Formats: sequence, structure tokens, C-alpha cells
Amino acid sequence: MITQKQWYDDDGITFHSEHKVQFSQSDSLKKMSLYELLKVTSDMAVEDYAQRGMDRDTLTQNGYACLVSRVAFRFHRFPRENENYVFTTYEEKAEPLQLVRAYEFTASDGTPLITGLSSWLLVDPVAHRIIPTKKFDMRKPVETSKEHDCLKYGKIPIPEELELWDERTIKYSEIDGNNHVNNARYGAFVADSIPENMRDFAFTDFRLNYAKEAKLGQKLSIYGKVNEAEKKLTIVGKTEEGTSFEAELYW
Repeated sequence: MITQKQWYDDDGITFHSEHKVQFSQSDSLKKMSLYELLKVTSDMAVEDYAQRGMDRDTLTQNGYACLVSRVAFRFHRFPRENENYVFTTYEEKAEPLQLVRAYEFTASDGTPLITGLSSWLLVDPVAHRIIPTKKFDMRKPVETSKEHDCLKYGKIPIPEELELWDERTIKYSEIDGNNHVNNARYGAFVADSIPENMRDFAFTDFRLNYAKEAKLGQKLSIYGKVNEAEKKLTIVGKTEEGTSFEAELYW
């Protein structure tokens, strides 16, 4: 990822970052891939905290870890190969057990490209217990929220009679510093499982819920179902330990 410029608004909360979509970040249609979308949003959330004195090591030393739990995006238009865009992210009022973060991708002329919302779990990295967000004392809590045009993250209904769409074994290169599959890799898992005749669909909305982390050597079986009436794909990944992720794409 090549970052050209970064800055905060006067509120000290709204973080902006300029980028250019590189060839390696694009899919076969020459637009930003789902993998890259999740990579940018999670990496820049981490960078935002780092610039505010809360990098991953500092969080760990204070007994905290932040793990993305659920995401939802509205696709106005994907940024394309060689296109410059501005990425914006900021926290909103937290829920009792989840931090809330918003995302905006805009073109150089200010045209909206992608908007999104996400929830993050605050976890004790040693005890592996969820920490209530009111106990997160490393920054001043945000007390405001805005209206967004994307779907709200939340529970994804799973239809009956799912079909097996893909199978893969988790490889070493997919594991991050938390010793499980990096959250962005699930964008690639979803993209790889889309039926061939639907890969060029102009998807408008995407939601992804992380359930149980997939680990090195595990077999990930990916199931799916097409709902023509609702113009929706439902995709579920499972390991031998249970559901790993759930996703849906609308067109």
C-alpha cells in the first residue's frame, strides 16, 4: 500500500489518508479487490490508533487487544487501478461490548466511492476475555454517531440447504501476528467462492461477520446460496471447530 498523505481534522478524531490503487491491489476487473478493501480499512484503523499513541504493542502492554468483529460496506463504485482516492475513518459512540468505527472512500473530486461501518471487540490478550468498552481508558470516549448510507453490521440470516462452493487448507502465508488468519484474507475467501457466472456482478452491499478464527492447517469449507428474489449471495465458511465466518453480497 502506497500512502501519499495523512492528516486529522480539527476534532483530532477524523483520520484521512490518500492512496493510489496499485496493480497488485486490483482484481481481474481492474478494481480494488475485496481483500484489499478489508486490508485498507483494518490497517488504517490500526494506523489511526498508532498515531494517537495506541499502537498494538502499547495496547498489549496495557492489557488490551482490538479485534474486528463485523463489517458492512455500501459500494457506490469501487476505486479502480491507478485511481487516487481519499480514505477516511473515525470512531463513533461505542456499544457496551463493541467499539464502532466508520469508513469512507472518496474519489479525488469528492465523489463517494465506498462507505462502511464496523464493530471491534476489546479483548484481554492474555485471558482472552471480552472487555466492556467503558473500561477502555486509553482515549477519551466518543459520544457522537452519524447517519450512514450503508447497511448496519449485524446478524446475518443463514438459509437452509447451503451448497459446498469451495474448500481450502489454511496456509502459513495467511496467518498474522495473532496466530490466526488475518481478517483481510476473508475478503479473498469470499471472492474466490463467488460462482463464476456472478464474478462480474455490480455488487452494491457487503457484510461480513467473523465468528471463530481459522488457524494454520485447518480445512476451511465454504458454503453458499443464491437468493434471486432478494438479489443476495450468502456465504459461510466452516472449519472442524464450527463456523469461521458469515458473509452476504447484494447486487
